[in-house]
Amino acid sequence: MHPETLFNAAGRIAMVGWVLLVFAPRWRWSQRMASAIVPLTLAIVYLVLIVLHFVKSPGGFGTLAQVNQLFQNPWLLLAGWIHYLAFDLFLGAWQVRQAERLGISRFLVIPCLLLTFLFGPVGFLVFWTIRSAVERRLFLETDGKYPSGIR
Repeated sequence: MHPETLFNAAGRIAMVGWVLLVFAPRWRWSQRMASAIVPLTLAIVYLVLIVLHFVKSPGGFGTLAQVNQLFQNPWLLLAGWIHYLAFDLFLGAWQVRQAERLGISRFLVIPCLLLTFLFGPVGFLVFWTIRSAVERRLFLETDGKYPSGIR
């Protein structure tokens, strides 16, 4: 398989989750697809790419020059892209869940999703600002209490 073919397939798979978040955010399968099924599928593809190509490729993560060298390998560049696809979608699903919990209008969430899809951290920043204004606090609850069984 050519990296471009896998690039196109991964993008289409991720787009399924984004479309569900925007157009059917309350459908029970939207969250399942966007926060688990699609990101986990992409994570498996990412793992395979890393196992097959990381060790034998020059470069690393210690300097910008090493990252540049690492991403000269099209398979590892693709792995980096899939990394973004998986985590940005997971973050978008979290935004939809938070918005639903707090009663934030879909009309405010959709631009956040678009920004998260295109510019990850910018969409996160905009959503965090809206969520913080609605809750009148900057940080999520950190009272140290966890659901039963989680420590």
